[in-house]
Amino acid sequence: MTLILFNKPYGVLCQFTDGGTARPTLSDYVRTPGVYPAGRLDLDSEGLLLLTDDGRLQARIADPRHKLPKTYLVQVEGEVAEPALAQLRRGMRLKDGMTLPANAERIDPPSLWPRDPPIRVRLSVPDCWLRITIREGRNRQVRRMTAAVGHPTLRLVRWSIGDWSVAGVPPGEFRSG
Repeated sequence: MTLILFNKPYGVLCQFTDGGTARPTLSDYVRTPGVYPAGRLDLDSEGLLLLTDDGRLQARIADPRHKLPKTYLVQVEGEVAEPALAQLRRGMRLKDGMTLPANAERIDPPSLWPRDPPIRVRLSVPDCWLRITIREGRNRQVRRMTAAVGHPTLRLVRWSIGDWSVAGVPPGEFRSG
């Protein structure tokens, strides 16, 4: 069984072909034959993507029924106060229904790699960092959650899935799990 922990850079598609879009794909970084992503990360998100050649493991990682915790480091617009964090922790109504409660806390700015391109900084609008852990994986869920509490996401980095972490893996690089 092969398991790869890949640090997906911003702007890379979570598939091996580009469908004619001329965007970077996993094939530009991972040359290991027979592996497939277990889950997805949006084009504008960064961080941990697991790839495996084991269909059962892929299903266990990607299937929301298994509720593997996924932890994200999230830079948001504005200064997040306790009421917004409490709303994230309770669970919230999005267009596709209620979310499960999340673990959510403010954190000091993490020591991360620079993003290319950098986020847009507005001198008149402060920002802060959150650590958010969810146990489901709806489309753009963390971004929609932070927007729903009034703090749009500026940068989103998936840091871990279950016990697997991207710590020590530079962007565009991978290691065996």
